[in-house]
Amino acid sequence: MSSESGSATAPLGTPASASHGSPNGSPNGHHRKIERVESVTIRFAGDSGDGMQLAGTQFTNTSALLGNDIATFPDFPAEIRAPAGTLAGVSGFQVHFSSHDIHTPGDALDALVVMNPAALKTNLKDLQPGGILIVNTDSFGVSDLKKANYTISPLEDGSLKGYRVVRVAVSKLTVEAVKDCGLTPREQDRCKNFFALGLVYWMYERTLDVTLKWIKDKFGKKPETRPVMEANTRALKAGYNYGETVELLPVQYQVAKAQIAPGTYRKITGNEAAVLGFVAASQLAKKQLVYASYPITPASPILEGLADMRRFGVKTFQAEDEIAAAGVAMGASYGGAIGITGTSGPGVCLKSEAINLAVMTELPLIIVDVQRGGPSTGLPTKTEQADLLQAMFGRNGESPVAIIAPQSPVDCFDAAIEAVRIATRFMCPVFYLSDGYIANGSEPWKIPSVSELPKIEVKHATEPNSNGWTGPAHEVGEGEAGKFLPYKRDEFLARPWAVPGTPGLEHRIGGIEKQDVTGNINYEPANHQHMTDTRAKKIANIAETIPDLVVTGPADAELLVVGWGGTFGTITTAVQRSQRKGLKVAQVHFRHLNPMPKNTEAVLKRFKKILVPELNGGQLCWLLRAKYLVPAEGLNKVQGKPFLVSEIEGAISKLVSGEW
Repeated sequence: MSSESGSATAPLGTPASASHGSPNGSPNGHHRKIERVESVTIRFAGDSGDGMQLAGTQFTNTSALLGNDIATFPDFPAEIRAPAGTLAGVSGFQVHFSSHDIHTPGDALDALVVMNPAALKTNLKDLQPGGILIVNTDSFGVSDLKKANYTISPLEDGSLKGYRVVRVAVSKLTVEAVKDCGLTPREQDRCKNFFALGLVYWMYERTLDVTLKWIKDKFGKKPETRPVMEANTRALKAGYNYGETVELLPVQYQVAKAQIAPGTYRKITGNEAAVLGFVAASQLAKKQLVYASYPITPASPILEGLADMRRFGVKTFQAEDEIAAAGVAMGASYGGAIGITGTSGPGVCLKSEAINLAVMTELPLIIVDVQRGGPSTGLPTKTEQADLLQAMFGRNGESPVAIIAPQSPVDCFDAAIEAVRIATRFMCPVFYLSDGYIANGSEPWKIPSVSELPKIEVKHATEPNSNGWTGPAHEVGEGEAGKFLPYKRDEFLARPWAVPGTPGLEHRIGGIEKQDVTGNINYEPANHQHMTDTRAKKIANIAETIPDLVVTGPADAELLVVGWGGTFGTITTAVQRSQRKGLKVAQVHFRHLNPMPKNTEAVLKRFKKILVPELNGGQLCWLLRAKYLVPAEGLNKVQGKPFLVSEIEGAISKLVSGEW
């Protein structure tokens, strides 16, 4: 969303405004207070088999359809199947829903739902003092505590006295609700996530209708799955009714609709937005999309999503390895299609030689890199921004490529279209640097009309030397007159895109240095210098077609906070809070990282102090210092987690006050 107003999330029990004494008549005759709050951050946490991702997703969908602004942060265990109940196997889903525009999934939690001791131990530190802690007491036996390295139960030792603890026998109550549905004991227990979800729905006055419809659509079509439909329905309603009847929960909370621009919205993750963006780009360009990939976290959902887009002429190919995937995508680009290969950081390492071949042959290859923690296998399910320098320099020789980075889940759609535009217009590889945080996170997306989308005009060579491309005149070798000139360039130095099989457009292709204009193999020193400089200049020319950097903040700001990629939401919120405190701070965010916008140097040199928050060791900061000689200071974090707003806000305060 475009802005965030108001203060930080109001703690539960300290509402923005409250309707005191508004009773809910319940079957046992007690009354409840309704408290209205501006926004709430809640996290579901449990074992990887407890269905926490599903519960969080359903809560998110319901909140979005009720008109709240939302931001989510799914957190998956790195192990494919860690031992049940252990710290390594904890899965979580955080939802921030609000009555005003928000940019982040929230810092401190207002409410935490934990299904076992391991979930409690790994997540309790994020629950704010006085926050609501809902605990499944059925999973706090001796063996459960031992797996989470507890010697004494935290429910008994007084360590939770700073929170509002709600003890619920979730497992037993779920089994009681679904015992007549014909499920096995294990299947009955798997319904407990819906019981917990129903309880939380009651607490925040969420309707059950959205999830009930999902359960019916998912499990009601086949006779063999209808018992599962009935059980999940009963569990959801039982959790809701438990909240209505039990006296442990004397308050319900209301979060009003957000005031957002009129239009048709849907909830979307970054990976889903990338899928739709690439398909939209292929339709705009009137070209077939070919996506070749080897499954890798957290990029695999893009392959899965595009595989469902066959009706739009999309071709997907699951290769045997990363190198093959890059080769297939580049072959598709050579054949006149939009060739895209997707991966994460480790896969980029393997694709590097093929990417460099695309640099030499000047083909429009797009490399999707959904970044994760490294090095090596690293943190497969955790986020990081540490592949910027790999994208910039991770190939042999002088091999420049274009680099863009979406800033939010919604922006993944627009960035995908922009990647295709650049690749096809400038005949070059383009890195699309997403990351696990925005790829898995979600927010509301206002669905655009086709007329609002940018134009992508693709030109193909049609016949020798009459394809509409005009470029600098160069000396052509003897016997080349009248032949197709594959490296004759246009005003931006892009070469023509010739589709194989077109009569008269036969030409050499490969990884050995090309002669200027003709494309013949050439080892001459002067030609290599010229072609190296030309390839670099072509990438630099992309800056002529991208927007200037836009600075948001007061004209007299002394500090500029610079970001790129998925740090946008956290930086924006921290800057806005700092501005409300009266601090003179401004913000700028990079989408285009190579080349950078034309006004980058002028913008940076307007400010006395520059702060660059990054989820790496300081890669953009290093580039800005080296290229523009500015006094940039890095705020760096590599913990597999995104920045908290408070972390950036604190750094801003220190830099402004001179305490840095």
